[in-house]
Amino acid sequence: MDYFFQRSNLDKFVRMQASSILASPIAAVKGLGPKRAMIIERELSIRTVYELLFFIPNRYIDKRALTPISSITLENSIVQTQGVLQNIKLVKQAKGYRLSAELIDNHHRLELVWFKGYQYIEKQLKEGLHYKVYGKVSRFQDHFSMAHPEMSQISIQSEQDFKGHIEPLYPISDKLQKAGITQRLIRSILQPIVKSIDFALYETLPAYILREQRLIDKTSALIHLHAPTEMKETQRALDRLKFEELFFMQMGLLYQKIKQKTAIKGQRFEAVGTPFLAYYESHLPFELTEAQKRVLREIRNDMGSGLQMNRLLQGDVGSGKTMVALMTCLIAIGNGSQACIVAPTEILAQQHYHDIASKLTSLNIAVKLLTGSTSKKERSILHEELRSGELQILIGTHAVFEDTVIFKNLGLAIIDEQHRFGVAQRSKLWKKAEVPPHILVMTATPIPRTLAMSTYGDLDISIIDELPPGRSPIITSHRTDRSRLKVFAFIREQIKLGRQIYIVYPLIQESAALDYKDLMDGYESLCREFPSPEYALSILHGQMSAEAKQYEMNQFEKGTTQIMVATTVIEVGVNVPNATVMIIESAERFGLAQLHQLRGRVGRGAHQSYCILMTKDKLSEDAKTRIESMVKYSSGFDLSEIDLKLRGPGDLMGTQQSGTLQLKFADLVDDVALMGTIRALVQGLLEKDASLELQEHHCIRSTLQMLLRGKLLWSYIS
Repeated sequence: MDYFFQRSNLDKFVRMQASSILASPIAAVKGLGPKRAMIIERELSIRTVYELLFFIPNRYIDKRALTPISSITLENSIVQTQGVLQNIKLVKQAKGYRLSAELIDNHHRLELVWFKGYQYIEKQLKEGLHYKVYGKVSRFQDHFSMAHPEMSQISIQSEQDFKGHIEPLYPISDKLQKAGITQRLIRSILQPIVKSIDFALYETLPAYILREQRLIDKTSALIHLHAPTEMKETQRALDRLKFEELFFMQMGLLYQKIKQKTAIKGQRFEAVGTPFLAYYESHLPFELTEAQKRVLREIRNDMGSGLQMNRLLQGDVGSGKTMVALMTCLIAIGNGSQACIVAPTEILAQQHYHDIASKLTSLNIAVKLLTGSTSKKERSILHEELRSGELQILIGTHAVFEDTVIFKNLGLAIIDEQHRFGVAQRSKLWKKAEVPPHILVMTATPIPRTLAMSTYGDLDISIIDELPPGRSPIITSHRTDRSRLKVFAFIREQIKLGRQIYIVYPLIQESAALDYKDLMDGYESLCREFPSPEYALSILHGQMSAEAKQYEMNQFEKGTTQIMVATTVIEVGVNVPNATVMIIESAERFGLAQLHQLRGRVGRGAHQSYCILMTKDKLSEDAKTRIESMVKYSSGFDLSEIDLKLRGPGDLMGTQQSGTLQLKFADLVDDVALMGTIRALVQGLLEKDASLELQEHHCIRSTLQMLLRGKLLWSYIS
């Protein structure tokens, strides 16, 4: 779900509020005016007073303490003090002027100084009056000085009479400040609103949840954020809004999941079928792991329920997801349906096709490949065989989504590396069958628990958490350019043993030309280091034609070439059991998930495999953490948690998948425990009242309807 709000629905939601002032345009707010209101609307997308309430401070200044000038002792400390202003004067300097003044308190003095805007400031200051000042102090000769202080004239003369406050600071850009929209202005228009007796928000959480979770009401939360009297109030307010944000995220996902399970029928596959049993009993090349068997039972139960399966299959590289996909296809075929497998790249689609077709030759099951490179004549035959039902398994790329691809009876759609496909693309598969096909989405990129609960919370999740027997752990090491000759010597040793080597160069979109040069320079250097005819090298990159890629890949798979020099086009899908060494050049430029995917291209046979991470000598802290983590951990699930902490959820999942991650208050890294608690709470609530018909749940239901229909941004609900 994408939770960006639509104006019409936001207006409707605002009208649900008890207070009429909240629906007013900000231009009507006293002290703002139409010109500034127009700038705020353009820069911050804030149009109404209600929206302005959710322009949340990002930090606070505690101005309750008043430090006498005589008590200032620490340089570079931030203090608030008061005194009488004396000795205002303009002082000529080597370059320009500075304005200085003295703040006097019981014969103790604090110098105030301005280097900019002094012409305007000098006109505002009046000697002999009491001022309160706030700022950072520094030591100058024998006294303390404060540059460009915040100042306000006061009538009080003693600390006992002083009444301070906690001052909110808002995320205001330089552009807004230049337009006169300052911190002081925002505070001046918000404070009267939040302190008004007319201010009241529609409550979105039931009273019993507020009570059980010890949460404050929504109106109090907004008041505490904009006008706190104690710092602990701001935390209570954030706790409330954070809880609500995660609550409705989980409610939306789980409500849709229940609705889908009860409302969307699927083809009922009564039995596992003859093809599955024949393959399992007579043609299985190896014993399935217990994890694979468990996942197949979960899939079998889904497909036999009469409801549409929507399941996410997670598994580390080399865990055997493709075998599970194959056997799931056999269940569909055994029940008179067709199956398709969609992959994001031609290389991965071809890999699936060759792997699956070779395993099914003895069962006489028709399998074909459809990619952008498929000829017009081949497509015509393939389309006819699909329509007639003669073609039972179609494996392909985005070409499968085309309207010309029509199945006789599509019963199962498997999407590999699904995060690379948009939601609109995936939904096209639904329309290729009268009864929606069962959906299995797979990923070799392990997903942290918080992201699984948020991004894929509406799917059932299966995890293959066990590698096939006989797989030796890959030995991962970190080397710099100073060790390059030793790395070359190691490559020669491995080739003498009959092994093959991958050497991967980065290809980052923003610097594709530079990266391409690095790749070609590296290839030429390697050709000199490993000359023909003693050695043979292949090269593979995205600018090659599909035919050239396939030729080079075939040469490497057959063992004709010993070294494959490539970009990340080999990240997924390439399976050469004899390749035992993965060397990743400029490894510091890769993310953890990509490094782990590349490492997974080796270790697929019986021989000991190695991954060597080549970097420059000096690394950033993040790069150092990534490299050290790769050396230390072999589990993709461990690495995914580290990656989440380093990059955050939006970057980790990519823009296509980050709709549910547009969170304003919660943090998916820090709030994993809270997320789990809330998910359990929502599950229990929906088990008792799946339709949210109980009176106490009407507030949830009305808010959820706005979310699911209008797709409001979470921050306008919380």
